[in-house]
Amino acid sequence: MPSAIPTADAPAADSAWPRVAQQEQEGRQWTVATGRWTALGMSSLPAWQALSKSLAAAPPADDRAWDLRPIEQLDHIGAQLLWEHWRHEWPATLEMEAQHKAVLDQVAQYTVATPDEPPKTLADRIRTFSHNGPRAMVVARDFIGLIGQLAIDVGTLIRAPHRAPWRDFSGHLYQFGATALHITALVGLLIGVVLAYLISQQLRNYGAEAFVVNILGLSLVRELGPVLAAVLIAGRSGSAITAQIGVMRVTEELDAMRVMGIPHGFRLVMPRVLALAIAMPLISLWTSMAALLGGMLAADAALDISPAYFLSALPRAVPIANLWLAMAKSAVFGILIALIGCYFGMKVKPNTESLGRGTTSSVVTSITAVILVDALFAVLFKGIGFRG
Repeated sequence: MPSAIPTADAPAADSAWPRVAQQEQEGRQWTVATGRWTALGMSSLPAWQALSKSLAAAPPADDRAWDLRPIEQLDHIGAQLLWEHWRHEWPATLEMEAQHKAVLDQVAQYTVATPDEPPKTLADRIRTFSHNGPRAMVVARDFIGLIGQLAIDVGTLIRAPHRAPWRDFSGHLYQFGATALHITALVGLLIGVVLAYLISQQLRNYGAEAFVVNILGLSLVRELGPVLAAVLIAGRSGSAITAQIGVMRVTEELDAMRVMGIPHGFRLVMPRVLALAIAMPLISLWTSMAALLGGMLAADAALDISPAYFLSALPRAVPIANLWLAMAKSAVFGILIALIGCYFGMKVKPNTESLGRGTTSSVVTSITAVILVDALFAVLFKGIGFRG
């Protein structure tokens, strides 16, 4: 029977290391285990590296023969290592001492093989892809979930209006609407002046000064007014929404609300969305009026078109359908800006760097979404608001 005896020139410290060696006896390959197969014996890094190397050179096979008698000590750690190496199957031929067999029998009895996982279904693959797929898929999943939660909260508001946070709603309505009137009016006025002066330079060359009312009216009421107001609100109120909710994340107020059972969607998201959905059409109308005022003054100065003629020609040049279309898409702009601000605010991590990054992403995403939705409205309603 094979034996494994350390050579005389082997270091004394190495002789106790657990290891296996290949020996041939009577035309058969034997794997002989020597050393101390204990947690202490495998605790040093050189001992573990030597054992791993020797085990890698002795892969299990159906006709393998193992001799464990030279093992000095064997505990449950060593027995578990051998059992795992044997892939939870006893070797075809095994020689060992009675005390080693008792330890191995106990390990084999209480070690349960991990069952094979069932094959993934199509639903499992879609769910895994949505959770771990590209960033766009994750964002779309979370944003759709936020919209669904908003719909549920609005239903709750309709069923039980007395439970609604009306004080928060009125505060957000004042903050998003009334406090933004001065900046939107100033920017709208300047845009109207600049646009009127640029248009007047071209119309004068063709003697079509009277058409400045048509161009200014359609461009400002239908497109520039709502988009300009939405961009200003996205940079002003959208960033404020993200910063407010993000600070609540940093100061752990969101966690405290969850502990107290206060839903985030009903108390944080819904009041802001409703407030901005109502304020945005009014701000858009206010901005368009300021831009038309600036354009009217510039047309009077550059083209000698009196304000009386401008005001009388404006209703004929711009059908009322343009105003309703502008207010409708402004409401959509407001809902999008509020949802995007709340989404990035909820995603802020409890550190100041994430707060700044989330606020920047909120503004950029809101402006991009506003432009995309405006282009969609332009395509869908291209036949509305124009005189034949």
